Amino acid sequence: MAATLKLPVGIEDFKEIRRQGFYYIDKTRLIEQLLDSWGKVNLFTRPRRFGKTLNMSMLRNFFTVGTDQTLFDGLHISQRRDLCDEYMGRFPVVSLTLKGVDGLTFEKAKNKLLKLVALEADRFDFLKNSDKLTDNEKQRYGALVRMQDGKYAMDEDTLESALQTLAELLYRHYGQKVIILIDEYDVPLDKAYQNGYYREMVSMIRSLFGEALKTNEFLQFAVLTGCLRVSKESIFTGLNNFRIFSITDARFDEQFGFTEDEVEKMLKDYHLEAYLAEMKEWYDGYHFGDADIYCPWDVINRVDDLCDKPEAGPKCYWINSSGNALVKRFVSIANRTTQDEIERLIAGEPIERTVRLDLTYDEIDKSIDNIWSVLFTTGYLTQVGRTEQGAYKLVIPNKEVREVFKLQIQDWFDEKLRDNTEQLTAFWDSVEEGNTEAIEQYLNRTLSNSISVFDTRAPEKEKENSYHTFLLGLLTGNTDWVVRSNVEAGEGFADIIVEPEDPDTGIIFELKCSKEAAGLDKACERAMEQIKDRRYSEYLKKDGRHNMTLYGIAFYKKRCKVVIEKRKEA
Repeated sequence: MAATLKLPVGIEDFKEIRRQGFYYIDKTRLIEQLLDSWGKVNLFTRPRRFGKTLNMSMLRNFFTVGTDQTLFDGLHISQRRDLCDEYMGRFPVVSLTLKGVDGLTFEKAKNKLLKLVALEADRFDFLKNSDKLTDNEKQRYGALVRMQDGKYAMDEDTLESALQTLAELLYRHYGQKVIILIDEYDVPLDKAYQNGYYREMVSMIRSLFGEALKTNEFLQFAVLTGCLRVSKESIFTGLNNFRIFSITDARFDEQFGFTEDEVEKMLKDYHLEAYLAEMKEWYDGYHFGDADIYCPWDVINRVDDLCDKPEAGPKCYWINSSGNALVKRFVSIANRTTQDEIERLIAGEPIERTVRLDLTYDEIDKSIDNIWSVLFTTGYLTQVGRTEQGAYKLVIPNKEVREVFKLQIQDWFDEKLRDNTEQLTAFWDSVEEGNTEAIEQYLNRTLSNSISVFDTRAPEKEKENSYHTFLLGLLTGNTDWVVRSNVEAGEGFADIIVEPEDPDTGIIFELKCSKEAAGLDKACERAMEQIKDRRYSEYLKKDGRHNMTLYGIAFYKKRCKVVIEKRKEA
């Protein structure tokens, strides 16, 4: 039964998945679509963790000379005998994944690229003794895998022409044109931009790709994948038969990521049908072409967790699999208008934006409009339609990605507080003194200058929790206070209890949300009544604190109201 199959958590090798009996969602229709209408060079851009590497491994195993054809038994492509007979196991394949090509300097990144290319060339060491190659051609191969002091040592000119050279030599040996697969082609450019050697890396990649993909008469076709559709002019200049399949294209739209039917079947196979609504809320929401797509990394990890522990709550798998520096950068440079747009996104509203699908990395920070575009292409935003003018209606795809924005906004907020300690200290003094006017003024001003993280569709308790987090962040900065959240006290749980330095005093906060501005006063009254009715002060009295300051605070959007009662309890 399918439910007995292991889940391929973190496994991106097609042969391993098929041979070792892992659960596999059939994406071999990609091969069929590619062969029915392929271009010389095909670029697929998708966000991280959407199955690009596994699909490239699938392509390699399908086309490679002498492949184990039983790997594809029972899969969709096996129904196309015409394509299998003509293409399966018939081609020499050069395959690279550039996801590890990085470094703080160009020299370190170049050495990683050099080693990667040399290792791939070394895989074809039979070329050293091939009777189809001349002595000169064997020497050219030797230059690709030359070793010096235990390291690969091809020179820069040899590296730049290495893929073209390898394709030619494989063609001479097999008498068959070569397929080139390059996974995560844009990672070296991203790392280079972050570390200050972008121009050097662009030049290197342009030369490497140019000779292999543009002027290569020994090329059958090439497939590249990446997150960002880098401007053709930057590294693909002169490629005439160059096809790009981005997240807006209907072609191949179901081949990266899981469709709802595929997720439903997977949940059924593991007897987890009851979790479909949760899965949709947290991990669905991506729109590629005409397809509604789930993040496969999330789905596989969630099913794996549920199989182990059915009561386990959902987690943020995708956002924890790599850094989220892009969102942090976006939030940190946002002006007031953009901050308002971020709030609307988190509240579940769409933002209309004209999107550039082709950028160079050094253009990203030149305009915040470009960062909108990159957030879209990398999966932090998705589209739910177009305007008559052609702009995209962008939304945050799901609950998991919304958590990314909230986290980065909280970090940004904490940094702003640290930069303005004088006003924050005055706020703490006002809390101890019971100056409600000053407290209200500070909270209203801080809310006005912050990016709210309130989902308007969320239940009242969830909105209240957002204000709770906001106020808690302000109070916990005071190192002279003991600040406790959601404290079991009396006959319930107090929102926030503060124990100041003075051992006789204690402060209790209860927070409420109002559905309208006119209801703030009544919400404050409800908060104060709750503190008294549930006897939250019992917690402080047990600690010997009898001078109580009780705060009822009500919030509506970016406005708040504060009421206070001071009392001495025996």
